[in-house]
This record gives sequence, C-alpha cells and structure tokens, in this order.
Amino acid sequence: MSAKSPITPLNDSGPQPSGTVFVLVHGAWHASWQWAPTQRALARLGAAALAVDLPGHGFDAPLPSGTHLLGQPGYATERSALAGVTLEECAGAVIAALRSVRRYPKVALVSHSAGGAPSSLAAERAPELVDELIHLSSFVPAGRPRFADYLASPEQTATVRGQGLMLGDPEAIGAFRINPFSADPEYVEKLRLTYYHDVPAESFARWYHALSPDLPLAVPTTPIALTRERWGRIPRTFIRCAEDWACTPALQDLMIAEADAAMPDRPFTVRPLPGSHSPFAARPEELAAALIGDR
Repeated sequence: MSAKSPITPLNDSGPQPSGTVFVLVHGAWHASWQWAPTQRALARLGAAALAVDLPGHGFDAPLPSGTHLLGQPGYATERSALAGVTLEECAGAVIAALRSVRRYPKVALVSHSAGGAPSSLAAERAPELVDELIHLSSFVPAGRPRFADYLASPEQTATVRGQGLMLGDPEAIGAFRINPFSADPEYVEKLRLTYYHDVPAESFARWYHALSPDLPLAVPTTPIALTRERWGRIPRTFIRCAEDWACTPALQDLMIAEADAAMPDRPFTVRPLPGSHSPFAARPEELAAALIGDR
C-alpha cells in the first residue's frame, strides 16, 4: 500500500488565507467523508477545514474478496490488503496534509479515536507544522506508547461495549476487522450502541455502510515515543465525550492525566461534549463549536 498522498501544496503566490484551518484525521474504519457535516458546520462559523484519508481508507479501502458474496466466505480469515501498512506511512499522510495548509496563520490538528496514533507521530516528526493539537476522544501516547496498552486497561475494559464486533485473529489477518456489510441485525445494533448510540437506528445505516472493514494492525500496536521538546511543546486540547462507550470517559481521563504528568509544561485544556464516540454524526454543530472554542 503506497503512502503517497494526493494532496498538493497550495500555490504560495496567491492571497494569504486568514484564521485557523482544522486538519481532521479520522479514526478506525472511518474516512474523510465522515467529517463532512462538521466541515460544513465549521464553514458556517467562518473556519476552514481539510479532512484526511489515511492509507487504505476512503475510496482506497480494500474489501475482503467474499464481502458481497452469499455467506461472505472467508471474510473473517482472509489476510488484509492493509497488513503491510505502517504507522509511519499513516503519519506521512498527515504530515503531507499539514504541509499543504501551512500558509494559514494557525493550523489545528484534530484526531479522532485511533487517529490519535498517526496524528501524534506526525506532530512529533514535524512540530513546526502544528500550532494546536485537538484530541477528540482520541489516543494520546504520552503516558503509554501504544493504543493497545490503553485499550487493555481496567478503565477501558470495565465498562466498554462492543465485545464480539471484531472478526478473526488480528495477527493473522494483519488488521482489526469489522463487518459493515453484515446482514445480522444484532451485530449492526451492537456496533451502533458502541460507537453511535445517539444516532437514531433508522438513520444509522448510512453511517454504518460508510465504514471500511480493516484498521491496519500497526496503528494501535506500534509504539510511539513522544518528547517534551517536540510534541510536548504544542498547545493541546482534549474534547471529552461524556457518554463514549468505545473509548470510555474513564480511559479518556486516564490518557489526559498521564499525558499531563509526562508533559507538565503544557497540560491539556479539556472541553466537555455530551454524547457518544461519534459526535461528527450525532452533533456536528456542537462539535464545530467545541473545536473553535474561544479562539
């Protein structure tokens, strides 16, 4: 899987933009298009935004060969086409997006969920491209180096929902796989209650079928080493989703506390947001207002 990005840097000979641009990085199984309602809400508030597709997501997302066949043969065992995608490749896509908008006076890098891994690595690699980090219920590797380390914590496992959504053996598949094409209503409802519980069931199908099957194994399992001199120097905000059953409030609080202890020079500003793990679907206007804050 190529890490090349289709993003082309802006022509610096044109007029210079004003204000903040938000670079939006999706989480597991999502893509740039899930940010569209939030981008519209940001535009109504006078803010620009660029949504990123990480490698193997969006229109480039591969499907297991049996996805649309009767009974989905081999769906839970077929090795993923994304098995070789590295976290460095994903961070490279984020860096390319950041470079393309650097002429804005301020660049805010927004990550959701597992998107916190490539976004954090990108900020560590190129802190000069980022003026603010905004974590939307997303992984912060300052206290523990892998998202998998936090996902196994008691703060997550005690109340998390969604057991049984992952299919097959991630090590053998090379990815964490879900089934956004399942015809099993119980599976679909379990996924909704885990990630989108405040999106009505009758409208959830649109969001459900927009998901892709595979998250590369490397994203939550590759260690990330952050430094106070690079990642730690960037102002950072955490948007805390109060009823999140995919990345629980207790886990969000743990990541915030451990990051602040590891990088005390710039502690998180925490902004509360009601609702589920997916405010871009349930409350994009509120999310846009939280992203803008008091700037």
